[in-house]
Amino acid sequence: MIWQWPWILLLLPLPWLVWQFTPPAHGKLPRLRAPFAGLWQRVTGSSGDAAGHPRRPLHTLLLSLLWLALLAAAARPAWIGDPVELPRSGRDLMLAMDISGSMRVEDMQVGDQRLRRIDAVKAVCADFMARRQGDRVGLILFGSNAYVQSPLTFDTRTVETFLRESQIGFAGQETAIGDAIGLAVKRLRDRPQDQRVLVLLTDGQDNASSVRPLEAARLAAQLGIRIYTIGVGAEELTLPGLFGSSLGSRTVNPSAELDEQTLVAIAEQTGGRYFRARDPAELSGIYQLLDQLEPIEQDRGVYRPRQSLMHWPLGLAMALALALFALSRRRPAASGGQW
Repeated sequence: MIWQWPWILLLLPLPWLVWQFTPPAHGKLPRLRAPFAGLWQRVTGSSGDAAGHPRRPLHTLLLSLLWLALLAAAARPAWIGDPVELPRSGRDLMLAMDISGSMRVEDMQVGDQRLRRIDAVKAVCADFMARRQGDRVGLILFGSNAYVQSPLTFDTRTVETFLRESQIGFAGQETAIGDAIGLAVKRLRDRPQDQRVLVLLTDGQDNASSVRPLEAARLAAQLGIRIYTIGVGAEELTLPGLFGSSLGSRTVNPSAELDEQTLVAIAEQTGGRYFRARDPAELSGIYQLLDQLEPIEQDRGVYRPRQSLMHWPLGLAMALALALFALSRRRPAASGGQW
């Protein structure tokens, strides 16, 4: 336990000093009749004589304890808990995810099942965010427009919830990669320079931005923001033939519109890397590699919880005051007193 204002305890002998060194009144001085003087005498136990000193030991004890309790409350006692380690922020990491219309393509193979691109991305990204404890994580969603779904926060669970609730078409059907990078730069530019990271995930090419992707990447590079780009989508997809049979089936490239050249240039220009994710397993491996490339800082701060104990002596003081009042009621009521 500690006292936040311990100097207040120096006032402890003040009543005794006043009682000891204040001379009593002498002589035939005029006295003022006060209707409340009798109540004061009953509460303090004084006789109302010239000295005015307490004469009842019980009242003296209660008044002393009351003064002690008030000083203890004013000194603000507090309980200090055991040290608690808190992780420091390792990175300020923004995730920019494409939710344009092409993300509904079902070409992400998991066993015998094919998933939509956005569903596979949500599952893997959510797992990635859960591992980034100690980082500030934010989420940008983009289609025809880009917007911040979640600002940078230590609360990765909330960001994960926003990620899972995102739907195709919320931001339009086109792809604005440049605007997404520009928005991320705006959010990251005030953060420490060596901790700014953007992970951009898309399955197409820029066709809706007000700023070209490479221009936005150039600004990011000037501010020391590393951008890791991920191209999503299978390279082969077999379309069934007549009535769902193999008769007349054909193989297409569902990622024909993926602009890998631009994504590679963005990553190289900012000191990041480009990754290709053709299925959920590759995407999961990419995020595990990102954990190695952008490790979470292991340095931890120490915090000691503090809880105020002021209410205990304050409550005791109130109880003592009530006890003094109750004792005064036991004495016969006086019609008045003289001071």
